[in-house]
Amino acid sequence: VSVLALLLWAGCTPQGDPGIGTGFADDFERAQIGAAYKQSGGNWRIEAGELRVQGAKNHPLWLLRTLPRDVRVEFDARSESLEGDIKVEIFGDGASHANGDSYTATSYVIIFGGWNNSRNVLARMDEHGGDRVVGEPRKVEPGRVYRFRIERIDGTLTVWVDDAVLVQMHDSEPLKGRGHDHFGFNNWQSELFFDNLKVTPL
Repeated sequence: VSVLALLLWAGCTPQGDPGIGTGFADDFERAQIGAAYKQSGGNWRIEAGELRVQGAKNHPLWLLRTLPRDVRVEFDARSESLEGDIKVEIFGDGASHANGDSYTATSYVIIFGGWNNSRNVLARMDEHGGDRVVGEPRKVEPGRVYRFRIERIDGTLTVWVDDAVLVQMHDSEPLKGRGHDHFGFNNWQSELFFDNLKVTPL
């Protein structure tokens, strides 16, 4: 890797973001998203105490808090679209977003009801990659509120939805450290609502 490439990468990665300490929580009971998040684009906004988005086309809303290696992230999510497609990222750089229709994630990408509500996927940086894990069939029901729980301990990343395992990955070289230490809500086209975010170190 060239010195120039390292400098460019460093310039695109958030510097000085605080850690989560003993934990972080957000109920979105306010008018504005606020300084705890970085909007990389898209129409993210708060409506009636929920985080709402539609058509962000892979422009995540990044939480500006660094994550420890072992962590639990919980939140509520609801899709009002038939295609489902609830999407978040974990252990990303806190800044990356799509360039046109092209997007290479810096994170693990978690998708419930992707590809027109046909697949549940956990991917390491490339949601279309051959090394992604596809979970058991389960469709997103429009209008239903789901409780997500994401945990990583050592190299094992597990995603639960309503206390049932959705998908799990064992990574011998887990993404961690600078450039792989942020959580983000993401979206392609579906109408999504998020609420009651809670981040806990393990």
